[in-house]
Amino acid sequence: MKIGVVGGGAFGWALAHAVRRAGSEVLMWSRRPQREAGPGISLVALPALAAAELIFFAVPSPVLPELARELGQYLDGGHYLVHGSRGIVGDGLMTLSQVLRSVTPCRRVGALAGPLVAAALESGAPGGGVIASRFPEVHAAVREAIGGKQLRIYSSDDVIGAEFASTAVGLLAMAVGYVQGIGLGPATLAVMASRGMAECTRIGVQLGGRVETFAGLAGHGDLLAAVAGDGRPELAVGRELAAGTQLADIRR
Repeated sequence: MKIGVVGGGAFGWALAHAVRRAGSEVLMWSRRPQREAGPGISLVALPALAAAELIFFAVPSPVLPELARELGQYLDGGHYLVHGSRGIVGDGLMTLSQVLRSVTPCRRVGALAGPLVAAALESGAPGGGVIASRFPEVHAAVREAIGGKQLRIYSSDDVIGAEFASTAVGLLAMAVGYVQGIGLGPATLAVMASRGMAECTRIGVQLGGRVETFAGLAGHGDLLAAVAGDGRPELAVGRELAAGTQLADIRR
């Protein structure tokens, strides 16, 4: 089947290569693709993504609402939408699955969470992640699209928990980078990471998530990869903050 990928950054290309390893064709859209198309991966205009049954969003959370609204003009209820972005957006603090449901005609949506960093996903290193959706057909489509012997994809129906856990790990990963940047050691990291996740778990449960989601790959598993130094951008942001770099400069 054809799989769509919105976003031509590092994570978008990593997803595209994972899809190719699993045997499907990739239709990718990007405003500024980092690379040229290769075998089985086509760079297409945004409307062409309607030919894909499953579409991954691999873009920063602040730009996802606008892109989803634009793409939604070409979609219908038959499409599955899955995002791999961390973040909660807008004044209403909406999760990204809520955004996808509100600005597109699609209802079968999901969130890809866990320690799925670009370098490992692209290289095919053994790993795993979680697809959170209330629709079993979305679970099956994602497992078929990127799963395999080297990449185990688990399923969950706790969408709120998975999205908030992923967002929390993004924040905590920046704190990990900061702690490392100012020269503090493993004991400090352990306390900060474990207590930080405990506090985020309490908030996530109040929002409707489940404790076990935060204890699994979407929460503690993902944070463990960050502490181990998996090269994700949030770690670099934390280290730059520790070095005194202004946030505006880091964004650029």
